[in-house]
Amino acid sequence: MIFTLFGDYICHYGSKIWIGSLIRLLKEFGHNEQTVRVAVSRMVKQGWLSSEKKSNKSYYFLTKRGEQRIQEAGNRIFKLKSTKWDGKWLILMYTIPEEDRHIRDELRRELHWSGFGSFSNGCWITPNNLVNEVKILIQKYGIEDYVEFFVADYFGPKDEQLLVRKSWDLESIEKRYEEFIDEYSKKFIIHQSIIAQGEMTDAECFVERSKLVHEYRKFLFIDPGLPNELLPQMWSGNHAALLFKQYYKILAEPASRFFEQIFEKDNDLQKKDSLYDVQHHPYMTDLKS
Repeated sequence: MIFTLFGDYICHYGSKIWIGSLIRLLKEFGHNEQTVRVAVSRMVKQGWLSSEKKSNKSYYFLTKRGEQRIQEAGNRIFKLKSTKWDGKWLILMYTIPEEDRHIRDELRRELHWSGFGSFSNGCWITPNNLVNEVKILIQKYGIEDYVEFFVADYFGPKDEQLLVRKSWDLESIEKRYEEFIDEYSKKFIIHQSIIAQGEMTDAECFVERSKLVHEYRKFLFIDPGLPNELLPQMWSGNHAALLFKQYYKILAEPASRFFEQIFEKDNDLQKKDSLYDVQHHPYMTDLKS
């Protein structure tokens, strides 16, 4: 949830936040001060957050690593809608020694996160242009001697759908999307009516918007963002994306208003966007496309 707040709010308001404000915001979700401080401390140790002191106040901000992950997540949230495919496959093959299996395990997690599918042992594929991401991973883990990667055409003899079925469990992903749609379509209808009647507070909108983004972010870990040509004709991911956009839109402005009230009261940092520029939030911009 802290990642969600940074990506959806804090990064657009100066990128730093006083720990007291973070505690106040997370209190809306039922988290107490000790829980928040433990979580923040863990994120610092893991290299996602850094801190600085001003007078007697501690401010927290994303490290370069954290910024890169947030940026990638933001881009991929809206990349989950299918894009046009050039017919090319990126193939990554590696033979990392057993004594470096911890690197191999971390690399697997990174590849899965980026949208690669495991076609066979030590062979990962993707129809998406992730050449730069692969180069970064090779340099990050220092595995130049153990990997080969290239872009190729598939000439059969079987259908390319076989590559998809062997590399990704689309049925499982489809089921998760259906569960998301079932739960959030009901909430969307109810909240749309309540907001229209002015019976939902800004704080409640803040909580619901954060939960919505937090849940939708989870698809980044399971959906590779395959192009239309490789997806089933009735792909629930497209319907989930539309639902997310519509639901986010009705919650966006009152949620931002609540965040600003907490943020401005406790922070002397200049925000980049004002409430009245909420339509220029990256998520809102993508909602128009």
